[in-house]
Amino acid sequence: MDSKMPDIKELQDLRVDSLGKCNVPTTLKKSPNHYVSDEDKILVYATKREAARFFGSKEEPPMFEAAGPRKDLFFGPCNLTCGIVTCGGLCPGLNDVIRTIVLSLKWQYGVKTVLGFRYGYEGLSSNARIKPMDMTPEVVEGIQNEGGTILGSSRGPQDPKDIVDTLLRNDVKILFAIGGDGTFKGAHAIVQEIKKRKLDIAVIGVPKTIDNDIYCCEKTFGFSTAVEKARESIYSAHEEAKAAWNGIGLVKLMGRDSGFIAARSTLADSDVNFCFIPEYPFALEGENGFLAKLKKRLGKRGHAVIVIAEGAGQNLISKNGVLKKDESGNVLHSDIGIFLREQIKEYLKKEKMEFSIKYIDPSYTIRSCPANADDSIFCLMLAQNAVHAGMAGKTDMFVGYWNHQFIHVPLKVALNKRKQVDVDGALWQIVREITTEVEHACYSSQ
Repeated sequence: MDSKMPDIKELQDLRVDSLGKCNVPTTLKKSPNHYVSDEDKILVYATKREAARFFGSKEEPPMFEAAGPRKDLFFGPCNLTCGIVTCGGLCPGLNDVIRTIVLSLKWQYGVKTVLGFRYGYEGLSSNARIKPMDMTPEVVEGIQNEGGTILGSSRGPQDPKDIVDTLLRNDVKILFAIGGDGTFKGAHAIVQEIKKRKLDIAVIGVPKTIDNDIYCCEKTFGFSTAVEKARESIYSAHEEAKAAWNGIGLVKLMGRDSGFIAARSTLADSDVNFCFIPEYPFALEGENGFLAKLKKRLGKRGHAVIVIAEGAGQNLISKNGVLKKDESGNVLHSDIGIFLREQIKEYLKKEKMEFSIKYIDPSYTIRSCPANADDSIFCLMLAQNAVHAGMAGKTDMFVGYWNHQFIHVPLKVALNKRKQVDVDGALWQIVREITTEVEHACYSSQ
């Protein structure tokens, strides 16, 4: 795997909450072997080395509940109302997920009413600026070909009591919350308020983040598209760099705390000479620092391509001890791309070297584009499994992906922890290998 395996202590309880016994026969038309039971499990540890501690032991290895359609449902579809909300930043595939949830509810299960709440959790509050949309097959026709989200989005928490009041007013029994870790924190808080009131309302998360940093989830939708689009920017940076004497192409990619986009897009375009991620500090100054290695690279080849994740190198920028946060509670990092560009300019001018530097930041272009084929397929499968989970009365969970299987993950497992690149794992070792041996010394030791 690209990331470290979850710690066994964090996987003590992977049981998924359920609203109660399922007594409603499904309306799905499937062959018997296509249905999934709650007893169907996906092992967390897939290799012998990882699972060795359980050999000959009475202790059961940790397992995720398998996702998929159930034979019996908790909710009858006839008079059921479901809600959808998209939160946080834009991400390729949002409209794909919205469309599939609507069509699965309407066509597969026969649900009469699906409401789309506008502009994130704010649309579920009493301060909502606009009424929810009536989500019909006609409304979602063709939206999978568009970027963004037809529901709009926003950041920031809302009062869970107010949100539950809105769900009750609209008779919503299943809420699908599409977003990242901030969205999941909000969803978990909504569930706690629902439990206090002893209500039969399910909350299902769908993991959305191009950073691919949701814990206990191998892959999130939007990531594949992000890597593909990032590769295009790296290609442009390489062409610009080659076209100038001592040309430098500097590309800043998204990745606040996790460098998966930077690392994967570096592998996708092996013309990258330096790749920096948040998980692995690097030095600027000194004989083995980045700037000296950049000078050496330019002297040897006459051009260089640099990829840096937005959260990398924050230790190099003075913050005066003050950490600012956005509405979702994420630390606002200083702009490492601009900082690095200016450091390069200053250094090479002192060295009296002629150079040309082109800086590319495709972040918002990547976030707002439509999903590629791989992500579109993944979105459809995630969304269908989210609908299956909701109809079966599952709650306080999200649909994840593990060992090439779709799974149910309790929201609490993924809260307050991000998935990060394993700097001792295969992904990062390959990145270091292909960025040519002369550049390696600029990476700091751990």
